[in-house]
Amino acid sequence: MLGLSEEELKEAEERSSVTVRVVHEAVRREGEDELKRTSSALAWSGLAAGLSMGFSLMGQGILYSKLPDAPWRPLLSSFGYTIGFLIVILGRQQLFTENTLTPILPLLARRDRTTAFHVARLWTVVLLSNLAGSLVIPTVLAKTEAFPPDVRAAFASIAGDAVPVGFGLALLRGVFAGWVMALLVWMLPFAETGRFFVIVTFTWVIGVCGFTHVVAGSVEAFFAAATGIVSWPTAIGAYIVPTLVGNILGGVSLVSALAHAQVTS
Repeated sequence: MLGLSEEELKEAEERSSVTVRVVHEAVRREGEDELKRTSSALAWSGLAAGLSMGFSLMGQGILYSKLPDAPWRPLLSSFGYTIGFLIVILGRQQLFTENTLTPILPLLARRDRTTAFHVARLWTVVLLSNLAGSLVIPTVLAKTEAFPPDVRAAFASIAGDAVPVGFGLALLRGVFAGWVMALLVWMLPFAETGRFFVIVTFTWVIGVCGFTHVVAGSVEAFFAAATGIVSWPTAIGAYIVPTLVGNILGGVSLVSALAHAQVTS
């Protein structure tokens, strides 16, 4: 032990990295708390989250419109994409992609019908309320002059690049986005004072890489549909639906199951 005193050994233990079992238990307990919430509480929180995610398009659009047209512009404008996630996560609002991880751990631990029912209830309520909230902001942006023409043009450019990607590509990019979001949730319990930077870093990666996130992306898709860039069936069937499937696959299969497996094994 290199002749360390008892006090020094205690300090070394405090400074050592948290084990994966501790992280797993922290996330699992958070999932248990989420499953106990009433449907009305989930719905109101999910609606607030959907509305808040509109700030991702607004933040990204404002930066995009003010920066010069250069190859590096997306690197900086994508920081605006993180604003909605900061509001939602730090404000403890219900976001669907966060819930692809936390409630799954209790389900994997118990594997009973009651837990499966509550997971399905949580997913359904949160997703529908997220989408309802995310419909409001882009409709306002598309139908009013709340922002000047150059910023509205930036919204259209962002949505026009993001949405018409096709079913398969939206699904694949959704898998990566679900993976990143689940990793973000996995890291947050012990990020402590670094939570702000963890959220910004991970969600910036989603934005700058063009990964598809079902709630943030639905804001872009609804704006594109409301302004005629794409049709409503295309926005929903060729973008939101495959993105949803990809987010679930990424969040559950690639992270939740693997994170749970390494603990149970």
